[in-house]
Amino acid sequence: MNKRPEPKRFEVISTAQITPNMRRVSLGGPAMAEFPLQQDGGYVKLMLPGPDEKPLVRTYTIRRQTADALDIDFALHGDHSSGGPAVSWAQTVKPGETITVGGPGPAKPLAPGANWYLVLGDMTALPAIAVNLEALPADAVGDAVIEIQSEADRQDLPHPDGVTLHWLINPEPGHHPQKFETFVRALPWRTGRVYAWCAAEFETMRRVRAYLRQERGLGPDQLYISSYWKQGLGEDQHRVVKRADAETAVG
Repeated sequence: MNKRPEPKRFEVISTAQITPNMRRVSLGGPAMAEFPLQQDGGYVKLMLPGPDEKPLVRTYTIRRQTADALDIDFALHGDHSSGGPAVSWAQTVKPGETITVGGPGPAKPLAPGANWYLVLGDMTALPAIAVNLEALPADAVGDAVIEIQSEADRQDLPHPDGVTLHWLINPEPGHHPQKFETFVRALPWRTGRVYAWCAAEFETMRRVRAYLRQERGLGPDQLYISSYWKQGLGEDQHRVVKRADAETAVG
């Protein structure tokens, strides 16, 4: 059994504003020499400064890994005073500062061989969605529905010609989950083997899960679905709710 690697201290190499509500922090330094290769779409545990010297652990997707750095993209839900510790850190950290990072954990890729890919998520899932779309074969067919906060948050995502990107605007992330559900339900359902991938806020995830599992009959081999966060809760509280929901979910 592989032993989980010890957390390592990374240096902030650079920061960049990708869109108005997405900020990238690139981590590097000597720790990169011990970090496994090819982890795009995997996740890391960022150990942020917390009260009483106890770190606050937050989970983030690796948007891209190069020889020198890990690019981590942060969805900015709120300003640095109201958006939680990870948002605050991403908006204020400077190159040269350091942070302890655990991981990596495995990516959740799209299953091969589907006739139609249905890829769904909000801005917290956008890094993973981008990685998955890039990895699809050139002849893949599908629809990707991505909720963003404003038109200016659209990103130029490489994707097969047969995959249509649908950008759904919601200025209030974590609110109006029915809007996302309604849009997904309105997509024409295609024949053949379907594979659906969804990661979003908890209530949005539950609505989409009910549709895809109970109404469309997608089983575990045709569906990956997860909540990445829950409005009003920190990651530790969300983890408890998520675990309880998984134990009672139907299908």
